[in-house]
Amino acid sequence: MGLKALTGVCHTIGTTFWMYSSKLKSIYFGCIADLDYLYSMKIIDAQIEEYCRTHTQSPDGVLQELERQTYVTRLMPQMLSGALQVSLLQMLVKLLQPKVAVEIGTFTGYSAIAVAQALPADGFLHTIEINEELESMILKYFRKAGVDQKIQLHIGDALDKLKVIEGRFDFAFIDADKENYPNYYEVLVPRMNKGGVIVADNVLWSGKVVENIKPNDRQTQAIDEFNKIVLADERVENVLIPIRDGLNVIRVR
Repeated sequence: MGLKALTGVCHTIGTTFWMYSSKLKSIYFGCIADLDYLYSMKIIDAQIEEYCRTHTQSPDGVLQELERQTYVTRLMPQMLSGALQVSLLQMLVKLLQPKVAVEIGTFTGYSAIAVAQALPADGFLHTIEINEELESMILKYFRKAGVDQKIQLHIGDALDKLKVIEGRFDFAFIDADKENYPNYYEVLVPRMNKGGVIVADNVLWSGKVVENIKPNDRQTQAIDEFNKIVLADERVENVLIPIRDGLNVIRVR
């Protein structure tokens, strides 16, 4: 049985028996976690990553529930930001105290909720998601987390939506289609306030950025181009962190 077929079996188990057996829940999540390791090159040793995760404060109960529901109901749940990653995002937001933040790529709302929870009392988040089928799930968990008054969800193409969102930003998180990373960056930088921070996810792309990039691999090409653009840009300073699939943390001068 191939990896994709085995993943399907695991999702079927989780969906069918979720309400009936805590033991099967454990088996299901263990199976999915192991397969996620197989699907991508691990940047950090699995034991080290697990140690870091277990020695970092866990996300709250709503985020944990949303993570479970994402793995049960979504075809590609690995698109969800990891718990360690959102803990870092929350730490950055709490340190920066941004008034206005923007996120490109909401998925099921996990990272958006985490950012909104960390915003100051007068902070606000715009989050953009292209998949309209996710809207009801996203809004449900915004309400459940009690952050629905601090977030506006925009459904549609991010480059189009950024044109109609007014004002400047103090914090931005990019986690959407990789081919547009350079385009998102070029739109965001002029709209960031001085000292504002942009965080881009998946900038190591399962380690593919250090391999011989195939001519038809447009996603890896775009991510590599993005990282090079950031490094050469005198408007910003950055650090690329090998957490999960890589985070590029960029401060606008």
